[in-house]
Amino acid sequence: MGFWDAITGRRAPRQARLDALFGVPSAAITLQAAADLAPTGVGSVCYRAAEGAAFSSAQADIVELLNGDPEAPDVERSVDEFGFSWLVVRRDPSDTAGLCTDLHAVNVMLEEQGFGPSLLCSVVGFAGAGERRVGLVYLYKQGTFYAFAPTGPQSRDNLLEISVRDHLAGELPVEKDLQRWLALWGAPGL
Repeated sequence: MGFWDAITGRRAPRQARLDALFGVPSAAITLQAAADLAPTGVGSVCYRAAEGAAFSSAQADIVELLNGDPEAPDVERSVDEFGFSWLVVRRDPSDTAGLCTDLHAVNVMLEEQGFGPSLLCSVVGFAGAGERRVGLVYLYKQGTFYAFAPTGPQSRDNLLEISVRDHLAGELPVEKDLQRWLALWGAPGL
């Protein structure tokens, strides 16, 4: 923190630790063994789309890069009911490492183009018996993960979320402040 920041009470934004996304494949093994939750092969990155040609160009470059691999499925772009943009990546469920690499690439490319402040979160989907669904959410600005387990249009399974947190506490940086465990209603892939 510099002198001017100290006077004005501002702090420099915390740098994201995007490499934490590479811990998800081992966490997926833990979730499958401990909670019977398997990766769905769907992941997404949520961001606030900026106006202007520079952002549109950066977004198009990301989609083109990820769609350039003939072996990988196409990346989809969608906008949710709250106006947030999502880039959705689909992979074979057994390729969680490839999915996380794609999500990491999207985050890094937006950050390198100067749109890091627009990034909100990345989500990796998991599913279990009885239609249990869980999104492992990476909060970009916090550098931490939390679980979101929707059970209906506006309801969630808090016990499952806490259980996932407890299973992954030693493997991933888990968000300790439960107020940051935001509901991602209608998130693609959940």
